[in-house]
Amino acid sequence: MSPRGVAIPDLRDRLFDAAERVVARAGAAALTSRAITGEAGCAKGVLHTHFGGVDAFVAELVLDRYARAAAAARALPGRAGEDSVAANLAGVALGLLDSLDPGVVGLAMSSHATSCRIREALAEGAPGFDAIQDALTAYLDAEQRLGRLPDDTDTATTALAVVATVHHLLMTGWAGAPDPREQTERLVALLV
Repeated sequence: MSPRGVAIPDLRDRLFDAAERVVARAGAAALTSRAITGEAGCAKGVLHTHFGGVDAFVAELVLDRYARAAAAARALPGRAGEDSVAANLAGVALGLLDSLDPGVVGLAMSSHATSCRIREALAEGAPGFDAIQDALTAYLDAEQRLGRLPDDTDTATTALAVVATVHHLLMTGWAGAPDPREQTERLVALLV
């Protein structure tokens, strides 16, 4: 545990990673500020000091993971012509699926304060599913210009189908549900 008043390097990431470990090990119901800070090796009050509470913390965790997935998607147009179109699309889609534990998604959806905070941030321009969809469209457009997709491919609708499917699978994922990775790979293969 860090001494009081001493800055903790990468505190935000440390707390996010700790929260994901708590959810993976004990489920979403175990995600309390005490469990998160204990897992991160921080003082109990640090989460409330930096985030204002668990609801705001979960919202920031979700937004952080969306931003990471969007950054990965934005790099995809630069990979046009490399590997296969299906492999590239599936890579981004699977990365988004793996970006959040379904338990965290469930917490975000079930808390009005958390979901409102996420919606507000997205409305203010935080990267989310729209940014990922735009990046996938740009990638598919680049592949189309290279002749790796037919000229009549509706790239925007293809990108929407991938993102909408992943969004659906994230929102409905739970233990015992079919493996979303297999469903995603089948969809991508069908689309391209």
